[in-house]
Amino acid sequence: MAFTTSLRLAPMTAVLDTEQIRAALRKVVDPEVGANIVDLGLIYRIELDGSKLLIEMTMTSPACPMGEMIVDDAYAELDRILPTDCQPEIRLVWEPPWAPSMMSEKCRRSLGWDEAGSE
Repeated sequence: MAFTTSLRLAPMTAVLDTEQIRAALRKVVDPEVGANIVDLGLIYRIELDGSKLLIEMTMTSPACPMGEMIVDDAYAELDRILPTDCQPEIRLVWEPPWAPSMMSEKCRRSLGWDEAGSE
């Protein structure tokens, strides 16, 4: 009897929730800033509806030279956790414009933006 292996895990039987998706996206780092895209406040929307996943996100600047790489990394992390029949869509949006105040408190502190928390 022959056995085959796959690098991809079998589709999950439990329904994913937005926190599991957010946890996967925390593995995606903006290399210019050195912080993950969730704590940077770049993820604006996560909508999961059956086998459809929509993520709306932004970049720290529309001129971000690493934008394409960050989106590719996000797709790669999602591919690790999503069932094979779930097709994610990531949309880049520019409204509202990103601001340092969108970062988590921990991220602001680690990057030296403590003053953004006192707005």
